[in-house]
Amino acid sequence: MSMPAPPRLLDLAGQSLLRDQASAIAALEVLPMELFPPLFTAAFAGRHSETLKAMVQAWPFPCLPLGALMKEQQPHQETFQAALDGLDVLLAQEVRPSRWKLQVLDLRKNAHQDFWTVWSGTRASMYSLLEPEVAQPTRKKQKVDGCRPRPKPPLAPVEVLIDLCLKESTPDESVAYLIQKVKQRKGLLHLCCKKLKIFAMPMQNIRKILNIVQLDSIQDLEVNCTWKLSTLGKFAPHLGQMANLRRLLLSHIHMSSHSTPAKEEQCISQFTAQFLRLHHLEELYLDSISFLEDRLDQVLRCLKTPLETLSITNCLLSESDLTHLSQHLNVSQLKDLGLSGVSLTNMSPEPLQVLIERASATLQDLDLDECGIMDSQFTDILPALGRCSQLTTFSFCGNPISMAVLENLLRHTIGLSNLSHVLYPAPLESYEDVRGTLHLGRLAQLHARLKQMLQELGRPGMVWFSANPSQKPQFEKISLMRAGEGKVIQGGGDVDLGLNRIFGEMHLIVLEI
Repeated sequence: MSMPAPPRLLDLAGQSLLRDQASAIAALEVLPMELFPPLFTAAFAGRHSETLKAMVQAWPFPCLPLGALMKEQQPHQETFQAALDGLDVLLAQEVRPSRWKLQVLDLRKNAHQDFWTVWSGTRASMYSLLEPEVAQPTRKKQKVDGCRPRPKPPLAPVEVLIDLCLKESTPDESVAYLIQKVKQRKGLLHLCCKKLKIFAMPMQNIRKILNIVQLDSIQDLEVNCTWKLSTLGKFAPHLGQMANLRRLLLSHIHMSSHSTPAKEEQCISQFTAQFLRLHHLEELYLDSISFLEDRLDQVLRCLKTPLETLSITNCLLSESDLTHLSQHLNVSQLKDLGLSGVSLTNMSPEPLQVLIERASATLQDLDLDECGIMDSQFTDILPALGRCSQLTTFSFCGNPISMAVLENLLRHTIGLSNLSHVLYPAPLESYEDVRGTLHLGRLAQLHARLKQMLQELGRPGMVWFSANPSQKPQFEKISLMRAGEGKVIQGGGDVDLGLNRIFGEMHLIVLEI
């Protein structure tokens, strides 16, 4: 029976120090900076609020990654408030302690995850956030008689980094307390938010919070609300202030039956004009946006830089929209293109063909699920697909495609060395009747045929997945295979086959052959 490891001397010293609050606080004046992280961790775990408060005031590093510590340990409201109160005391002082170096309080739980565990004080290379400020060369003070002393420069604000999720539910006490402190120390405490998610919440509440956030700190924005177009218009001015935004997801914006055409155009113009200010936007996701039809060019022409990701899903588009998209939008750097749920059945394949050709040098992921693409249309875009040299994943479930077209697709793409995953619909020949009853035996035979062709053409490692075309493909008596292993487990049920999820998860859906 192995004996538990004895406690380290450092741990014992910290526990002894924390037993006497007055001694612990007094020792901070002479405590070596290497001992601050382990002592802070022990104080946080033991809920020594007053000691924590004093340690924040004496923190000797530019950044305090409190969020990572809260992830490792169950946060306590009183303890969290004590850390903020310590910061608040410092901000209230006109002269800050000379030892104090804190510039950033990081409350993000997924940032600096190794900080508290790897700290030992002896490593030659430490995180940049732990390095003391580089000493500046000393300048001799010039004595000038008869001159007034220069006014002191304003105190630099402290930044609080946090990822926010705004939704209509019980408010988070920690966030509410933080917002209160930011309001009290306006100008001295900057609330910075790299990732912002907005769910169901009244617009007036959203605006109150956005008014205290440094909007130019937001890089990733998701708006998952069921908004009227007029509500989007009210939100638009805030969007325009997010000058460093790199990723924007907007979903479920619908037209109001009571709105006039003039008012609709005003709201759309107000929204699209904000793109002129988003000089760093790289990824744009538009899902279930009701006003895009015949207006896509109006929405996208204000983009100032080429996109790397464009996803337009579950939206109505006209053929002229697709033409504008293929001819006028700068797609020279497009890596990810998604048109899932956009009906292309009655459209000419030429705009899509042109779009794919123009992005062929950079395109890596292509999603054409549930587009209603027919055999003749698919055949026309095959040459363009064959030129996508960087393509790694291609999904086109939910389209009525025959086995002959699938075989033709395989021949056109077999030379794409980077293409590793193809998710295709069950071919038309695998159905028993017009009601869509799937014959699993036929499907298995057709899948075996494609696998044989891959082997004959020298690409046995390319993985093809077969799915029943539906909004969320139903799999009956289909196998669940762990990626990278040969083990097969019987499974089934509703499976969400979004490319961003299926290829990033451990489990992949395949037919058992």
